Amino acid sequence: MRRPFALVVLCAVVLLLAGCQAPSASPETETGGDDLTPSEPATDYGSNDSAPPAPATDRLGYENGYWYNESLSITTGDGLNETEREAVVARTMARVERIRGLEFEETVPVSVVSRAEYRNNTGGGETGDSLRRFDNAKFEALFFIGEDRDSIAVQNSNRGESVLGYYSSQRGEIVIVSDSETPTISRGTLAHELVHALQDQHFGLESDARTRDQVQGRNGMVEGDAVAVTQTYTDRCGEEWRCIDRPAQSGGGGGDRHFGINFMQYFPYSDGPGLIGALRERGGWSAVNDAYDDYPDGAAEVTYPERYPEWEPESVSLADRSSDDWERVRPSTDRDRPDYAVVGPSAIAGSMAYTIADDYNESSVVRTRDVINYEDGSLDSDDPYNYDLPATDGWQGGRMHIYDNGDETAYVWKTTWDSEADAREFADAWEAVIAHWGGTRTAEGHWVIEEDSPYTDAVAVRVDGETVTVVNAPTADELDEVHDA
Repeated sequence: MRRPFALVVLCAVVLLLAGCQAPSASPETETGGDDLTPSEPATDYGSNDSAPPAPATDRLGYENGYWYNESLSITTGDGLNETEREAVVARTMARVERIRGLEFEETVPVSVVSRAEYRNNTGGGETGDSLRRFDNAKFEALFFIGEDRDSIAVQNSNRGESVLGYYSSQRGEIVIVSDSETPTISRGTLAHELVHALQDQHFGLESDARTRDQVQGRNGMVEGDAVAVTQTYTDRCGEEWRCIDRPAQSGGGGGDRHFGINFMQYFPYSDGPGLIGALRERGGWSAVNDAYDDYPDGAAEVTYPERYPEWEPESVSLADRSSDDWERVRPSTDRDRPDYAVVGPSAIAGSMAYTIADDYNESSVVRTRDVINYEDGSLDSDDPYNYDLPATDGWQGGRMHIYDNGDETAYVWKTTWDSEADAREFADAWEAVIAHWGGTRTAEGHWVIEEDSPYTDAVAVRVDGETVTVVNAPTADELDEVHDA
């Protein structure tokens, strides 16, 4: 069964690194000129008061009565009323299809919900105990969320304060998240979500991705396409096109913003455009269109576009070797949901990056410039994060099992690597992450994490050729009970 794929934009993530400063703008009228490129119509409709003639038939760059290079007589100081919003949406559709080279098949409705309503609608509803225990242990294994917190609640809070808008493939509409009934819609958010609508109309956005790494690969394609188009759109504002000013507010306030989770979730937006750029170099937008029939198999093909489409992840087998006291946690009886996790290189990079931003201690396993990109001394807003790390680039596959004994949880995480050297490099880096969170190596070679840490437990890191197996248990004596070596 293929599941509907709902897309969201975590637009506030980059702002977190930039100090959460809202862009300064004078919210009164459109800004910029409408100089046309030589391939466009000779008439500059942005520089006069007369509307261009409607084409005899629909064409790229014309939607619902508006050309892509047409000026709009609107003010944005008090937001956009319904009529103004329809005009902005129509012209933005025309601009998106002009850049992307695909015609919208139908108008995309845009609605507005408050942030409180968005939080209520996306809270996830009731979550079964097995799924909650499974997810908690998985995020504990990545050193994102300790045993004293609920991973699903943290993710919901993190998402609820960041999203500016999203496209729902189930309803075929864009939803803008704002506490104003007449918001000034961010041109970047609107253009981005319109690309998703365009993708849905031409390629469909149903998803058969079943693991986190598969989702990261697939989203790298989908979000990378949208980001690439949006970057072109915003680059033309003020130079070639007149555009409405950015709204004074960007994202919500408060909430539980988690740098490590943000870093992991932002992967498709940061590295996806590079994949799109590589595909366009091979064959233009046609090559991108063709790729929708063959999505990347994982994050590796997004970070390293030269590996696409030949690379495939290894299928990792992991035998259950637990004692009778420990039982596998199956997150769902739904056959479409796997009873194991696959966390790939983007998630591992997120775990390592989190050590520069957590408040546990001042140590870190990477330098800030290893994972955050700067351009001329400032954050590179087009590509803020770097996921190409020496300890992750050799990842070939993985599988994680979760166990419990009624009161406690444990896990076994097995990964395979390109070479023995890559396996050893990852193991050393992961032991550094364990040490960062209060781990001390025992005489037997295990790690015991101190009681003051949110990850108090015992961990064994076992390297066997090109394979690394990480075993977690409440105490060192229980490690072999969870997974008999």
